[in-house]
Amino acid sequence: MSSNESLPPCLSFDAKPYAFTFPPRQCALLVIDMQRDFICPGGFGEIQGGNLESVKASIAPTRELLDAFRQAGLAVIHTREGHVPDLSDCPSSKLIRQAASPVNSQHLKVIGDVGKMGRLLVRGNYGHDLVDELQPLPGEVVIDKPGKGAFWSTDLMHKLKARGITHLVVCGVTTECCFSTTIREANDRGFECCGIADATAGYNASFKAPTLDMISWSEGLFGFIGSLQSVVEVLRPYSNLPLRKDTMTPPHTPQAWDGLLDISSLQTSYQAGLSPVTVMDGLSERIKNYQKKDPAVWIRLVSKDELQRSATDLIKRFPDRNSLPPLYGIPFSVKDSIDIAGIPTTTACPALTHIPSRSAPSYERLLEQGAIFVGKTNLDQLATGLSGCRSPYGIPRSVYNPEYVSGGSSSGNCVSVGANLVCFSLATDTAGSGRVPAGFNGVVGYKPTRGIISARGVTPACLSLDCVALITRTVSDARTVWQICEGYDEEDRYARVAFPPIKPVHALGSRSQSFSFGIPPAEALTACSPIYRRKFNETVKLLQSLGGTLRSTDWAPFDSAGRLLYDGTLVSERLASLPDGWLDKNKEHLHPVIREIFEKVVARQSTAVEAYRDMQAKALYTRQATSQFGSHTPSSSLLFSPSLLTTLTPTIDVLVVPTAPTHPTVKAVLADPIALNSLLGTFTHFGNVLDLNAIAVPAGRYSTRELESGMAEVESKPRNGPAGAESELPFSITFLGAAGTDAEVLWVAELFERAVVESL
Repeated sequence: MSSNESLPPCLSFDAKPYAFTFPPRQCALLVIDMQRDFICPGGFGEIQGGNLESVKASIAPTRELLDAFRQAGLAVIHTREGHVPDLSDCPSSKLIRQAASPVNSQHLKVIGDVGKMGRLLVRGNYGHDLVDELQPLPGEVVIDKPGKGAFWSTDLMHKLKARGITHLVVCGVTTECCFSTTIREANDRGFECCGIADATAGYNASFKAPTLDMISWSEGLFGFIGSLQSVVEVLRPYSNLPLRKDTMTPPHTPQAWDGLLDISSLQTSYQAGLSPVTVMDGLSERIKNYQKKDPAVWIRLVSKDELQRSATDLIKRFPDRNSLPPLYGIPFSVKDSIDIAGIPTTTACPALTHIPSRSAPSYERLLEQGAIFVGKTNLDQLATGLSGCRSPYGIPRSVYNPEYVSGGSSSGNCVSVGANLVCFSLATDTAGSGRVPAGFNGVVGYKPTRGIISARGVTPACLSLDCVALITRTVSDARTVWQICEGYDEEDRYARVAFPPIKPVHALGSRSQSFSFGIPPAEALTACSPIYRRKFNETVKLLQSLGGTLRSTDWAPFDSAGRLLYDGTLVSERLASLPDGWLDKNKEHLHPVIREIFEKVVARQSTAVEAYRDMQAKALYTRQATSQFGSHTPSSSLLFSPSLLTTLTPTIDVLVVPTAPTHPTVKAVLADPIALNSLLGTFTHFGNVLDLNAIAVPAGRYSTRELESGMAEVESKPRNGPAGAESELPFSITFLGAAGTDAEVLWVAELFERAVVESL
């Protein structure tokens, strides 16, 4: 774990056929198959190639290269070739071809046979794992691959794109087999690759030079070949890890905390000697002080003593600062509709409170990577609402101005991040609950494609539409937390098992900085207040200046899907999520607005025929909407008519919308709670219905006078205070993309975020 804040935009080192230039934040080291089975005596490699001298000698230079990447805070990914125990993922030709040779005298054992280190190339056996010198650190990705190439039948492409990687430095064994095959696969997918000659080896020394020459032949047909020393030298100035344990001298005085709460800043501070105990002490005081300003953020807080114990336990778990997990000492909050074992889950409805025996998988994954749980946050009751004004535990307020709503239903989540009380928060999103409050508190609200983060352990609102959302300070932090929480869960009935074909990476040229986007039509934007329309128009111009091409879209399916959520029968699923007979027995325990909404749903007496018609309409709108995104055109499919290529209309990479049409006061929402809440969902309700992923990103600020008066231009007052002065409110936009295109959407969002930060 390391921060890379000091890295320049681009670095370059000598290579064949010419210098390899790469953006370090978008570059990863790919370490191929440094496994005992390929390197140690008695393994599959000795059977395959016989001579282990060269591959054993490659361990030391690979370790040096690995250290250089780790010390610079760059991404590291390891691969291991092997198969599941029943060999169902192993082609018969791989098992039989070599052993069946009439002159075979070498291949006396095949994959799956028992060797000196267990079954050969079978996952879970001692020989299948990486050699001791090159074991992965916490948080580094390990790809188990069934083939010679690292991309075949693995999620490597997804892992790389999710991290924004476009360039690869490749090392490992064997040069003539898995190393070169992976570089060729990466080349087909658009990555810029450089193999490191000193850090790769094979079983036949005579094969190495021609294999490497073929990669760089014809001015870089497949990529580049560089030297270990060139890479180490170019990265050395950006090393920010402490000395190794055997040469470390503990600091004489504890390092002070600078108060910063983004993941990168805390990573750097912890590596420099900051104790998480110090951070938890300071955080406890900060939370205590903010409670005086807004007592409605939390439903349950971890005590200062408990936080100190968690921090102390963390130090004992990870005593080596060179091997810290990616979320070491990172404080986070959790929406009180997500289960934590032994802690009541209220969903802001005391009558529905339960004490779970198991924690949500998303929460468990965060703890495994070193995060520290701070408390459970307030929300709109039963996760029903976008205003933040529907909880018996009080009304959280926007961190920018207490007269204005925080947004909901993930109100406390977004306030806790926006007020610098935690680094990130685990929330939910069904109809905009992770996006609207993010927009109203100046933070990032990311709703991944449904099913890629397990929703098990989440109190259902609309079970088929619910998803876990991530509230963070930056898009980069959202990427980090997403990749930790992501994972298939067999116990989640809506877990995602596959994604559509992934588009290639554009590592070079104008396409590496270009994208296409659509926006709502002018008539849809009339729902926005004047200042929101002006800010959105400014956003469109900024996106175009960043390389975005504005294209027309068919707004009808988005609008129809949004109306379908509450005007149709889909809202009935909120009642289906409650225990049988619960509503009749507990109406008096509901918030008055929630009770009114549920009673109206019951009064509709929707029929099964109406429900099926709405389900069919949902499928139609989803097809019509997703067909407008580039990743879902017929050209991405395996089967299509070539004649379609002449009739395809230009598609978009992302849809860009205002996160909300306006930012109402608490007073206004209390006076008209249902109509204003519905207005807030104008640009969010369709997201989950259409199976889109979405991320809300801050897009500047404006004065409250501009909002209240509706004037297009009013002189802004200066900010006054860390949480934002009462004269300013945040503006936010949301980027949406088709299911499975999260990486592309986050890339555009990060590009935009960087431009906004630079303009402030």
